[in-house]
Amino acid sequence: QPAKPPATFKGDLRPYQSEGVGWLDFLSEFGFGGILADDMGLGKTVQTLAHIARQKKAGLVTHPVLIVGPTSTIPNWLAEIERFTPTLKVLKLHGPHRKMDFVSIPRYDIVLTSYPLLARDRQDLIDYEFHAIVLDEAQNVKNATTNVAKASSELKANYRVALSGTPIENNLDELWSLFRFAMPGLLGGLTEFRREFRFPIENQNSNAARELLARRIRPFILRRTKEEVVKELPPKTVIVDRIEFDDAQRDLYDALLLTVEQRVREAVESRGWDKSRMEILELLLRLRQVCCDPKLLKTDEAPESAKLDRLVEMLSELASEGRRALVFSQFTSMLDLMEPRLKEQGLAWVRLSGNTKDRATPVKRFQAGEVPIFLISLRAGGTGLNLTAADTVIHYDPWWNPAVENQATDRAHRIGQDKPVFVYKLVAANTIEEKIIQLQEKKTNLAGALLAKDGDFAKSLTPEEIQWMLKG
Repeated sequence: QPAKPPATFKGDLRPYQSEGVGWLDFLSEFGFGGILADDMGLGKTVQTLAHIARQKKAGLVTHPVLIVGPTSTIPNWLAEIERFTPTLKVLKLHGPHRKMDFVSIPRYDIVLTSYPLLARDRQDLIDYEFHAIVLDEAQNVKNATTNVAKASSELKANYRVALSGTPIENNLDELWSLFRFAMPGLLGGLTEFRREFRFPIENQNSNAARELLARRIRPFILRRTKEEVVKELPPKTVIVDRIEFDDAQRDLYDALLLTVEQRVREAVESRGWDKSRMEILELLLRLRQVCCDPKLLKTDEAPESAKLDRLVEMLSELASEGRRALVFSQFTSMLDLMEPRLKEQGLAWVRLSGNTKDRATPVKRFQAGEVPIFLISLRAGGTGLNLTAADTVIHYDPWWNPAVENQATDRAHRIGQDKPVFVYKLVAANTIEEKIIQLQEKKTNLAGALLAKDGDFAKSLTPEEIQWMLKG
């Protein structure tokens, strides 16, 4: 049943969020675990905090709630706790001296830590009891063999909640890993799960196996899409901008394509597909770099980039119209090449990448309207950010996994956005980038009938697909 937050919760919930809080209450009441799999931007953090506030008000929180997330999301959790549940006492575990704080864990309502620190501190944290354990961006434990996944399953708690808008990115083993954390035993052992569900669904397209799995997990997974629940969210328009190379960049690309084709053929003949896979992906990466900017290859006399020229032209025009843009690239070195070009045009920007220590300041400056452009590396900025000041999102290069691109787009197209959002995908015409877009569409449906969009397929490319991608 929908649940209202207590007076200590400083904010209003939308109807679907109240239902989400009620569902979390249901898990707590019966000691179940589950996956809150709402789309990015629908407020999984807010629903979780409202639930914790209700548990606290009811006197049920006798031990703290442990929240684990990527390092990049911890500042956002602290800000949201301060905003919505300021009466809850929070302990942030961080830094080389954090173990001095362990003894005080029982005195707090919420304990925050990161996935890297969870793996390091597992032996210490095992000694504590938690009211609940919440994994944010829970796809971080999708590989059941990692130390982080094992550590999250070993800790003691009354119930466990996984938060993830993309609970399946590559294959159904990832769903098994999340449920091993949330509801151990629900899907059996991994060998049994593969025999009964994964292989029939993925290899044989078995509707019977798919329906049985969907029935089994349905009570313990809650997923709502933005299209379903946020009717008032402004429209999102996606535009694929095909960019033609000039002669010099086309000649370079075509020459490299011939070299890559030959090296792939030689690698496969000498070592086979499986043993050559990483080398092949590295060769495909070089083709993608030429599409972005030949300077990424770090060769002498690299021709100019048609795509970078187009980006600068777009950003100049957008800025003159008073528009605000997020620019995503998977290559931090590409962000390096963008910055001097923006400076030449007199355009102001802020930047966020993996080595940015102070994430809060660039976010605040952009949200406050101080700068019109935010350069972001896809991995560093795909989660944990609320950038509703933007009305334009530009994906400079296509990523293998469309779910990652969608998460990045949802930094702007989310609750709180009051402007139509335009999403531009810059794609080099007649190149591997166009093939990536087509393969994304083909692969997106792997487990869509169960619960989520899928698409990160770089490591599972078939020989036939690789050969197709290298055809001109």
